[in-house]
Amino acid sequence: MNPLVLMMIMVTLLSGTMITMCSSHWLLIWMGLELNMFAMIPILLMKANPRSTEAATKYFLVQTTASMLLMLAVLVNLINSGQWTIMKAHNQMALSIMTISLAMKLGLSPFHFWLPEVCQGVPLIQGMILLTWQKLAPITILYQISPYMDITLILTIAILSIMIGGWGGLNQTQLRKIMAYSSIAHMGWMAAIIVFNPTLTMLNLIMYLIMTTPMFMLLSYCSATTILSLSHMWNNTPLMTTLLTLVLMSMGGLPPLSGFLPKWMIIQEMTKNNLLMVPTLMAILALLNLFFYMRLIYSSSLTMFPSNNSTKMKWQLKQQTIMPAMPALITLSILVIPMSPMLTTLS
Repeated sequence: MNPLVLMMIMVTLLSGTMITMCSSHWLLIWMGLELNMFAMIPILLMKANPRSTEAATKYFLVQTTASMLLMLAVLVNLINSGQWTIMKAHNQMALSIMTISLAMKLGLSPFHFWLPEVCQGVPLIQGMILLTWQKLAPITILYQISPYMDITLILTIAILSIMIGGWGGLNQTQLRKIMAYSSIAHMGWMAAIIVFNPTLTMLNLIMYLIMTTPMFMLLSYCSATTILSLSHMWNNTPLMTTLLTLVLMSMGGLPPLSGFLPKWMIIQEMTKNNLLMVPTLMAILALLNLFFYMRLIYSSSLTMFPSNNSTKMKWQLKQQTIMPAMPALITLSILVIPMSPMLTTLS
């Protein structure tokens, strides 16, 4: 792709997200989401082939449907309140339609079917952008309307997302689909707590971005797209295999790694709000995610496939791929909790 065209697309993507995050007027928020969507389509089509074209078409159809639903909810709210501001959202039907449209944009269950297919149809770096940057604008809108949302609806969507995100990834062999189902489960945790403590949703989002980005960087660095290709990582990059294991355990929420922090605080906050069954169910369903993360760890670290002598020395060859931010992101994704006493003393 022409560098000038790529720069223009990235500026559009950035400005669309920023407009949505900084606006309090529904029309500007909607325009920011549209800019975000139209910038994502050429990013998905960066390596044009039939699969990426299909993925971009599915993404376009789902996102436009969600945008139309959001505009319908905004107009219903405008008729009832006479205000375009986001803080005047009191009509329950409009709020329910808004929640459903934003759930479609985020890929929350039961509107999740497009996300694994779209993620599977594009390369790893484009999949990383789809599962990280594309989530920022919709989650910001959910954050702003969280005081008025229907608790029953959002909790139902959240628990379904955690359940589908765990069950859907169990029988997958494609790493991009596994990461897509992992994203659905993480979004379910964010949606579950947003009504009670939106700040914890932002914490979970930051930790999700910090863990997902280096995970995709590691997979891209090793050119791994399936579990079979992941099993040959020890030939090429032995150190990366160890780092991949730590990042996967952090994503599963094992203490004392960074991924344990948001889950721990979300369960604690829900318990304080006298919801005992919901966090119990969420913690049990999170074990499904941990299972397929451990399966990836088993494939990459705990098995050594037979190979001839020439392939055993491939790790000595110099890697051409450069990932400048990867060391810092991997450190944050596994060491936030162990470093927290040091950070508190510094402050």
